[in-house]
Amino acid sequence: MSLVPGDPLAHRALESLLRAEAHVRRRLSADLEREGLSATGFSVLVVLTTAGGELELRALRTRLQTSKANATEVVTTLEARQLVIRRRLPHDRRAASVLLTTKGQEIVDRLFPEHTERVAAAFSVLDEDEKRSLAEICRKLAA
Repeated sequence: MSLVPGDPLAHRALESLLRAEAHVRRRLSADLEREGLSATGFSVLVVLTTAGGELELRALRTRLQTSKANATEVVTTLEARQLVIRRRLPHDRRAASVLLTTKGQEIVDRLFPEHTERVAAAFSVLDEDEKRSLAEICRKLAA
């Protein structure tokens, strides 16, 4: 069996992408973890904020592009910390909505400005054209 990749450049690109993603994720999640939040948990709070404070769990999963199991686990953790409330929809008892609590909104209000600064710092090594190119490349890979 040969372990020579068919496209060595693609393998190098994959390795670089994974290394960069891990580095950026560590930089952005360190402060959130000190607050007891995962990056996904914080994303849930931000998505709920931008959606006006409440979303159906199904819509939240779609916006986060996460599995049903992962979304349920994250919402359960946030619910235990009283950052969100999950409630059954009256018109469909099988479905649920997730509501941001005042405590959850306070965390977003406090952490989001610092988070945006960390994002800017993490990508400050790129100029504007490089950021656009990176965004376009990632869109292509995700399609």
